Amino acid sequence: MLVIRSSRLSDLDALMEMARQAGSGMTTLKPDPEMLGQRLATSEASFAETIVPEKRDYMFVLEHTEDGSIAGVCAIKGAVGLTEPFYNYRIGTLVHCSRELNVFTRMETLYLSNDLTGSTELCSLFLLPQYRAGFNGKWLSKSRFLFIAQFQHLFTEKIIAEMRGYQDEAGDSPFYEGLGRHFFKMDFNHVDGLTAIGKKSFIAELMPRQPLYVDYLPQSAVDVIGKVHTSTQPARRLLEQEGMYYEGYVDIFDAGPVLQGRVSELRAVRDSVLAVAAEGLADEEAAPDTEHMLVSNTRLDDFRMILTRAVPGATSVVLNPAELAQLRCQAGDNVRTLTLNTRKTSHG
Repeated sequence: MLVIRSSRLSDLDALMEMARQAGSGMTTLKPDPEMLGQRLATSEASFAETIVPEKRDYMFVLEHTEDGSIAGVCAIKGAVGLTEPFYNYRIGTLVHCSRELNVFTRMETLYLSNDLTGSTELCSLFLLPQYRAGFNGKWLSKSRFLFIAQFQHLFTEKIIAEMRGYQDEAGDSPFYEGLGRHFFKMDFNHVDGLTAIGKKSFIAELMPRQPLYVDYLPQSAVDVIGKVHTSTQPARRLLEQEGMYYEGYVDIFDAGPVLQGRVSELRAVRDSVLAVAAEGLADEEAAPDTEHMLVSNTRLDDFRMILTRAVPGATSVVLNPAELAQLRCQAGDNVRTLTLNTRKTSHG
């Protein structure tokens, strides 16, 4: 059985292996034991509420309960850019007009921006290849929204997710090769690694502050602005189903899109239900209207979530003894539920 739970320091070895498999482009998941160890320590302090909300970094793992192995990871950062710079490019437009020559041109530009500073960030989503089947990836990604719905007061109204940008078959970023390399004079993986460990001051020191005309870039770079990595396309679709959207902000290194949303408008915040757990064995024939549901406990200090079948919107959820044990709940405890799939009756 699989369960999503809050991370702990003992997960370091498993996360190191995942980071090695994730490859380049995932800035928040690098195989650096010091960085990952610090993140796990911060995560423990976040769930224990011993640090202020804006400094929190909630990491979750997908655990195989039979042997304790870790199948996946995801995270929510309380706020970005408050202790170190947070940069993006904002795609803008400049108009050049000459009545005398009857010329009117619209030019796309890239502005170095700190507009998204202070936003809550979804990050570090990774699932081991052998577990990329069934509903595991969808469940892992959407679990963060149910957590936000339960603890909405801990997060800012704006939520963002930086999507991994496009890379070619050789693992190179056409956007970085067409722009960033001219200023940084180093390989993409080196730059990405520096930002992962918080060394971001060089961005301000080396990047031009004036708007950059997109038309000056090689076509290979222009073509991938706002385009996600091939393996990231499903993750983008899942986030968009939950109420996030692209508004013209991209990563400064690989031009991957930054999705945005308002917490109050997320599907999980609108449609999740606080229900009461009941112990029993689900009768599929008696309740044919069940769907796959995310069900979590309501404890910040020991957050846990399972995927089961239940009746959407019901104020009581029947869980078998094993499921109650996974949630560390008893009959009569509150749980929060959300349909795994976007329902037709949803406002989205």
